[in-house]
Amino acid sequence: MMMTRAILWPTFAMVALIFLVSLTLMQARIGHIRRQRPRIDDLVDGDAMRACFRPVERPAANLANLFEMPVLYFALVPLLLSTGLATLSQVTLAWAYVALRAAHSIAHVAGRVRPRFALFLASHAVLAAMWVGFAMDIGFSAR
Repeated sequence: MMMTRAILWPTFAMVALIFLVSLTLMQARIGHIRRQRPRIDDLVDGDAMRACFRPVERPAANLANLFEMPVLYFALVPLLLSTGLATLSQVTLAWAYVALRAAHSIAHVAGRVRPRFALFLASHAVLAAMWVGFAMDIGFSAR
């Protein structure tokens, strides 16, 4: 029961990260609008809006990125909960994943390409380890 609940804490942290990046995006866009008032033509379609907000696009790109691979994390957590396989190793990996994603978000928004790529690869490796571990636990429990 304790590990079952423990897997929720890194998940709450991941949700908080997504909200934080969303607020960062909102702040960047509001600041951009105050500095450079958009014209009506800047808001007519997606291409025009992307061009208008290009100077503050990194938070938007990072927010979109947080709905790509992390979806596999969010899919795994209910499976770990429902099977009772939220082990200490899974919780530890979950915290590592969330920490790497947070560091990736910081590097992404700051425009730090090299550390961002390394963090991206590391977070993928941790997420893959979580899924492989889960598959192995399922396989071993079926015997």
